[in-house]
Amino acid sequence: MPDHAEALGATKTESTLLVLFIPSKDRFGEEIDQDYWEDEALRMLGTHFRGGTAFPQGRGVWRDDAQGGILLFDNPVVIQCYTSDEALEMRGADLRAFLVRMGTETRQGAVGLVIDRDYLEIAFDLPEKTN
Repeated sequence: MPDHAEALGATKTESTLLVLFIPSKDRFGEEIDQDYWEDEALRMLGTHFRGGTAFPQGRGVWRDDAQGGILLFDNPVVIQCYTSDEALEMRGADLRAFLVRMGTETRQGAVGLVIDRDYLEIAFDLPEKTN
């Protein structure tokens, strides 16, 4: 197998893919400040993992079983970050703190992320709906 890093003269290689999903709505269908959370995610990834790239909004759906299985449609921003297992071990608490803060403050049912090929989810209790 060719050594692409050597052939290209790359000074850095990372092989662990971290993917975050930044929601556009809370679990009650109310809009959130997605731009703020996109910036916060990029700031966290830049600080702790040396960078990340956000992609334009996609379209998604999540089934909220705590609300009787209703389908919540969303337009998430997807952020990718190439890192290493070592960095995830060292900075995993910072990543978790960000995800819990985002999930709590934006009233999510869950916050999902992907590490390589594994989908991981942090679930949140159903909060009271405020008007």
